[in-house]
Amino acid sequence: MENCLFCKIINGEIPSQKVYEDRHCYALRDINPQSPVHVLILPKQHVSGLDTLSDLDDLQLSCCLRAAQKIAEQEGIAKSGYRLVSNCGADACQSVAHLHFHLLGGRKLSEMMG
Repeated sequence: MENCLFCKIINGEIPSQKVYEDRHCYALRDINPQSPVHVLILPKQHVSGLDTLSDLDDLQLSCCLRAAQKIAEQEGIAKSGYRLVSNCGADACQSVAHLHFHLLGGRKLSEMMG
C-alpha cells in the first residue's frame, strides 16, 4: 500500500528498531511502549486489519503468531507471560490501517475487561 506507514517501514523507507523478520512478517519495537517489552508484529503483505483477514493466507497469519512466541523467548518473557493484542477499527483505537499485533510483557499486566 503506497501511503501505509507500516509498509514503508517493512520496505526500509522509514527506519525502525527491528526485532525479528522472516519471509512473511516483520517485528519492531513500538515507539510509544506501554510495557517494558512492546513489539509490533506485522505481516509483510498489506492487509488493513482483522476484519479483512480473507486477504491474507493462513501461512502468513500463522507466521505472525509463531513469531510472537519466538520474540517472547528472545525477549525473555515467554515463561513469565505476555499478551498479544490486535486492535480492529476506530472504536478499538487501531491507529494504523495495517494488521499488526502488539506483543506486551516484561511486567505484571492489568486484567482486561471481559
